[in-house]
Amino acid sequence: MIVELVRRGRRVGITAVSHKVITNLLGEVCRAAAEAGVSLKGVQKANDGDQCQHPAVTPAKDNQGVLDALTVWSAQVAAGSAWLWAREEMAGSVDVLFVDEAGQMSLANVLAVSQAATSIVLLGDPQQLDQPQRGLHPLGAEVSALGHLLNGRATIAADQGVFLTETRRLHPDVCAFTSELFYEGRLASRPENAKQRLNTRSPLGGTGLRLVPVEHSGNQNESQEEVESVVASVDDLLRSGATWTDKKDETHALGPQDILIVAPYNAQVSALAERLPAGLRVGTVDKFQGQEAPVVLYSMATSTPEDAPRGMEFLYSLNRLNVAVSRARCVAVIVASPALFQVQCKTPRQIELANAFCRYLEMARRVEARDHCVDDRLSFFLG
Repeated sequence: MIVELVRRGRRVGITAVSHKVITNLLGEVCRAAAEAGVSLKGVQKANDGDQCQHPAVTPAKDNQGVLDALTVWSAQVAAGSAWLWAREEMAGSVDVLFVDEAGQMSLANVLAVSQAATSIVLLGDPQQLDQPQRGLHPLGAEVSALGHLLNGRATIAADQGVFLTETRRLHPDVCAFTSELFYEGRLASRPENAKQRLNTRSPLGGTGLRLVPVEHSGNQNESQEEVESVVASVDDLLRSGATWTDKKDETHALGPQDILIVAPYNAQVSALAERLPAGLRVGTVDKFQGQEAPVVLYSMATSTPEDAPRGMEFLYSLNRLNVAVSRARCVAVIVASPALFQVQCKTPRQIELANAFCRYLEMARRVEARDHCVDDRLSFFLG
């Protein structure tokens, strides 16, 4: 869209909640313009070390530098944070302003930057992580700009915007769960994604969802039992000579860079990082939004719903579950205490939260942690 607007002589702005997101989009725009044979001159105001390194982009030292680039030096694309676009002198400086990750930007901030353009395009997915929260705010302030536009719907209506109906990442067996639970059944996997698979004799091999139940008690935000299980699974994959096949039907050796380890709590992330080999990506759900890998393991850490230090709303967060599972190209694995699937729900909201995990349980293949034997019987339940 941005390249086409530039082709038509429009000036385009790019913003988001962080310089990293802005830089990523700006770099992709430069590459797409080069592929399309479109001449593009860009300017960006960012923190040192966060600037786009593409030769088509000139760094600006201050806000005036961005404005000069647009008005004097004929730059077609300008990028910067909301602090840039909300300034009075930037009013009407571009024709269209793109807000990336608009599912994380507050309505107030989007309104503040809107004066910089005559049209705004909101890009994002409110079904993934919400905007970061700092301090206390009036009721409703936590809802993002896209959240306000959707007004409770999981996907956008045809008269409001465009829903991208195909995923370029997920195998159909992973997409089936994600689409049903989070996107009203509207999300489909591109045909070539069906070629993706994990090639190993391990029960984690193949495609789709796996559940590794690990018995433990009294754990809140850290579980050594689950650490041992994750370490065993990773060791099994790396030592067995496992490979994975991509969407082009090309097979690659499975290395540490192809496995993503996710946990809801920093304490569990630290415990996992201490035991896992170098080169593995280990972090919280928040860290990995936008990333992907052939295999994803999600370690829940908490023993029971009552042990969750931030309550069910955090541990069973639908957005966090969506992000964790949808990082996987071939196989998504949840490592968790069986008690997390035995929820005594007391409110409709708790039922909604537990429902997604119970549906995962129904669709997943169970893998015994102690000996990696496969057991397709699903014995957990929603209390």
